[in-house]
Amino acid sequence: MLRSLLVLLIFTAVYPQAAAQNLFKVGLAKVAITPEKNIWMAGYAARNKPAEGKIHDLYAKALVIIDGNRNRLVLVTTDLLGLPRDFTEVVSREARKKFNLKREEIFFNSSHTHTGPVISGSLAGAYDLDAEQTAAINQYTDRLRDTLVTLIGKAIEDISLANLAFGRGIAPFAMNRRQMTPNGMIIGVNPEGVVDRDVPVLRIVSPDGKLRGVVFGYACHNTTLTGEFYLYSGDYAGFAQEAIEKTHPGAISLFVAGCGADINPAPRSKLELAQEHGETLAKSVDQVLNGSMTPLNGRVKSVIGEVAIPFSPPPTKEEFQARLNNQNVFQRRHAERMLKRLERDGKLISIYPYTIQVIQIGELKLIGLAGEVVSDYSLRLKRELERYVWVAGYSNDLCSYIPSARMYKEGGYEVIDSMIYYDLPGPYTPEIEEKIINKVHELVRRLKK
Repeated sequence: MLRSLLVLLIFTAVYPQAAAQNLFKVGLAKVAITPEKNIWMAGYAARNKPAEGKIHDLYAKALVIIDGNRNRLVLVTTDLLGLPRDFTEVVSREARKKFNLKREEIFFNSSHTHTGPVISGSLAGAYDLDAEQTAAINQYTDRLRDTLVTLIGKAIEDISLANLAFGRGIAPFAMNRRQMTPNGMIIGVNPEGVVDRDVPVLRIVSPDGKLRGVVFGYACHNTTLTGEFYLYSGDYAGFAQEAIEKTHPGAISLFVAGCGADINPAPRSKLELAQEHGETLAKSVDQVLNGSMTPLNGRVKSVIGEVAIPFSPPPTKEEFQARLNNQNVFQRRHAERMLKRLERDGKLISIYPYTIQVIQIGELKLIGLAGEVVSDYSLRLKRELERYVWVAGYSNDLCSYIPSARMYKEGGYEVIDSMIYYDLPGPYTPEIEEKIINKVHELVRRLKK
């Protein structure tokens, strides 16, 4: 109780020095979140056993920013596939109780590594778990909630004056994976496909010039390590963070996953390639840090909202019943779950409450989109909005893939098949893109008021 009161006093103090110099108050913290037990790994439905150890630790990291008017922002990143909405809402409620943080002041993002543990309530249709594994995952998830709340408190306690600056680099290994074949769209390699290879970088430097922290991003699936790997790791994003922190002792690096749901690393499927991609990304970040960056001055603002995105009409009861004989075990299990819901509720859900968050740090706008968002969204929003825009996927909720409107004519995994693993009734409608983009613009306008 005393510690919480002290934290609140820190938060509510007046910082005339920060206001006078256009500095921010910044705090950083990190904690290892590697499971103590070898539990089931997230991301690949074909896995048939728990993890067998680790390549390196997984981390959760937190960044707190306070401007001269005491406006606050907390960024929490995790080396995980993603955090479902129910999870982030519980952590946010606890952070409000302990630190007086509003929901819109906390921004969650996950690296989407496919060599991290399963989190309860996420991708229920992807894993064949027994009671023992389910219990272990639930225990890990419960501990993780408490760990993230404690982590936020540690970052708050670390706050001191800092200068912030923003810049962009480029990394070459992202490759569009939607490959059209005579048999339809597959997950392959498409050198001609759309891709966003930007590397946005936020630099955090103390008034004496020492690098305290780096936030960087990339829009690419964190899947260099494929389903045959059974060792925990942060994949290329984990190796990149390691490399940055090794080059800059004492600094904390945070990775923010971009809109890369239709993008894979190329090449992939070897450990040395994950290390190589990580080093490539870290070098790009260092080039930005050592180059000309735009100082960020002004206020910290944040806003969060929802938009109802509609599903296409789901299969009928009879169609689900026919799928009970499907050779694909995931199709069968999905049909069983949908039939149980039809029996219980009389209908399936018709919309999903989709979360969007926009935060502003001086001239920089960071847009957080829930779920696995394809690259069309980041490319479009950077065209339509102001110059300093950073678009992230995998933020606040791991709900599903979020395809763009043009993909509906092509079909494929991101549009249709993935919904089985996310335990949803069927694909969204093509309206999804305009609804999300329009809501982003609405939230940006709210920030300007």
